[in-house]
Amino acid sequence: MSNDGRYPTGLIIGRFNPPHLGHSFMIDWAAQRTDRLVVFVNTRDGELVPGHLRAEWLAELHPHVSVVEVRHDLENDFNNEELWAKWMLLLRSRWPHDTGPHVVFSSDEYIAELARRFDAQAVVVDAERVTVPISATQIREAPADHLDRLAPSVRAWVQANLL
Repeated sequence: MSNDGRYPTGLIIGRFNPPHLGHSFMIDWAAQRTDRLVVFVNTRDGELVPGHLRAEWLAELHPHVSVVEVRHDLENDFNNEELWAKWMLLLRSRWPHDTGPHVVFSSDEYIAELARRFDAQAVVVDAERVTVPISATQIREAPADHLDRLAPSVRAWVQANLL
């Protein structure tokens, strides 16, 4: 961390399927604490919202951060060391800077292990989702009930494609 309390580089990683105002809160909060923030949008075939669209929305909503679509076919098994090695190889190959990340932000506790593997600090942001009480799972399960938690461009797509 620099003398002004900011980190040189930060990372947020997630599916953002779909991106919602809670994600935007976390991105903006993290951007205020980093000189350069990168958002990895994990995508794979067959997801509800196409990955390229999720990345485009986040880039549009947060032009002050770097948004990188990370296409993959990897599973999530945090107890599988071989799988961890594949994930880290993929993520490091997509990291756009010479150093870092120095900090990894998430609203989920699992981020501690990812941060450790990057030799970065882990910062959990609003884990209880108090500031913006929503999750992408809730939106996928009942999109009509949560339209107010979506940015206008995301809301329009959800209304046209999921309702």
